[in-house]
Amino acid sequence: MSTDILIDVDNVSRSFGHRDVVRDVSFTVVKGEVLGFLGPNGAGKTTTMRILTGTLAPSRGQVRVGGIDMLQHPTQAKAQLGYLPETPPLNRDLTVDEFLDFCARLRRLPRRQVRPAREQAKARCGLHDVGRRLIGNLSKGFQQRIGIAQAIIHNPPVVILDEPTVGLDPIQIQEIRALIRELGQAHSVILSTHILSEVQAICSHVQIIRRGELVLKAGIDELATHLHGAHLQVAFRRPPPAETLAQMDGVATLHPQGDGRWLVHFDGDTDPTDALVRAAAAGDWGLYELTRPRLSLEDVFLELAGDVPADAPEHAA
Repeated sequence: MSTDILIDVDNVSRSFGHRDVVRDVSFTVVKGEVLGFLGPNGAGKTTTMRILTGTLAPSRGQVRVGGIDMLQHPTQAKAQLGYLPETPPLNRDLTVDEFLDFCARLRRLPRRQVRPAREQAKARCGLHDVGRRLIGNLSKGFQQRIGIAQAIIHNPPVVILDEPTVGLDPIQIQEIRALIRELGQAHSVILSTHILSEVQAICSHVQIIRRGELVLKAGIDELATHLHGAHLQVAFRRPPPAETLAQMDGVATLHPQGDGRWLVHFDGDTDPTDALVRAAAAGDWGLYELTRPRLSLEDVFLELAGDVPADAPEHAA
């Protein structure tokens, strides 16, 4: 395995009863990569994150962190990770310095390294002036920073952040995003989030999970054009019934835009452009727009993630 690969997930599956929540998931994260991990509720994202952090064992497959097998050597593998759950694991009755010293000792840092590690984490997270203040008296933005500081205090090669900007105001969000970008220069970062603009602002790669299976992993620059060649934006003054468009050769799905406009997703091997033009002329549909749009990350996410059943159990995914 390449020394640049810090997380290696190989055919991981997880079942709850007879239901596979995660199915044959495989991916790698390399040094310096900031991976945005996306998925709708019930898609298997949280289960995958729990498997990565060693809090849930896979039913099948293997996870290696820094080349260390998570099941065979969990203590050594977890030492390669820093983790910020959605709710930061903070003790509100301690000062920032006391809490970070406690976290450093939990990470088994030698006594002589505790203070330097704490001061370095504070400096990186903008906490230098609040070391002696009680955590419970600080704002949500500072508490998120403390959560990130405890995740990096042992300088792990991999940092996993779960919804790190939830509940923050716009200024705090910008500050945390800048911090995550800085972390990405020295660590591999996995960012789990529902905020698509956050992925575009921070991440170098994006991964989407749907119904327990990965449907995309791509560089952030690839996403805007990922489905570019497989969509048409059409508009008619006298639009035909949706069924007529849906039955045309090559048309996979239709997304109504209102006022006679449709976003047409077609199979990559069958471009319906010529057929649409001929049908519009023959049917007097009043075709006045036919373009290939550049899709946003939200469009890509909706197209690939799709819908998950409303009864998908939250605890299982």
